[in-house]
Amino acid sequence: MQPCPQCTQQNQDDSKYCYQCGANLSSAVETQPAFSSAEGTTLTDVELWKAFIGPHADRYVEQFKKFGSAQAPQFALTWNWPAFLFISFLWFLYRKMYLYAMVYAIGPMVSTYLTGDVTVGIVWSIMAGATGNYVYYWHCREQIGEIKRKSGEDPAKREQAIRETGGVQSYVVWVGVAFYVLFLLVMFKMAQEELSDKDRQPVKPAKPAALIET
Repeated sequence: MQPCPQCTQQNQDDSKYCYQCGANLSSAVETQPAFSSAEGTTLTDVELWKAFIGPHADRYVEQFKKFGSAQAPQFALTWNWPAFLFISFLWFLYRKMYLYAMVYAIGPMVSTYLTGDVTVGIVWSIMAGATGNYVYYWHCREQIGEIKRKSGEDPAKREQAIRETGGVQSYVVWVGVAFYVLFLLVMFKMAQEELSDKDRQPVKPAKPAALIET
């Protein structure tokens, strides 16, 4: 058995790629950790990571450096504004994290139903904003490792795998816009109905003046 120098996973002696992280066991280039720890944090195979991430790759790569080395990544508090502001489950869907998209779609609804408090959705948004970068880091790490295992040194296969599992789903942006427009229309309609109800309330007749006995 041979340990992977990147994640310490034990692999067969004749393995070319690590079963856990996909590191090239026969190449000195890819035996470095995905992120170096402490000072001078850098990515190996950074172009592959950026290609997988797609839009705003540089910003995410900088955030990923805060999670330490590939051997022992640790959670660090960072903030993801799109995950917080852009309906959380849609952000996960946009980044092709389908399981988390389902959790953040169902979770707020169930929480609101159980508590009867419509503001509980804000708590879910805060959770998404605070953990979004870390969750996305692990998603990228696992998917890139899988891509390396399946595609090997074939650039065509690797490119196809990145297109299928990496990048973003642009149509989700328009779904989000539609959600916000629908929300504004509902709020406007509710405000109109409230004003109409006030206008329809009967005006109480004035009390007759007391008769003055003469």
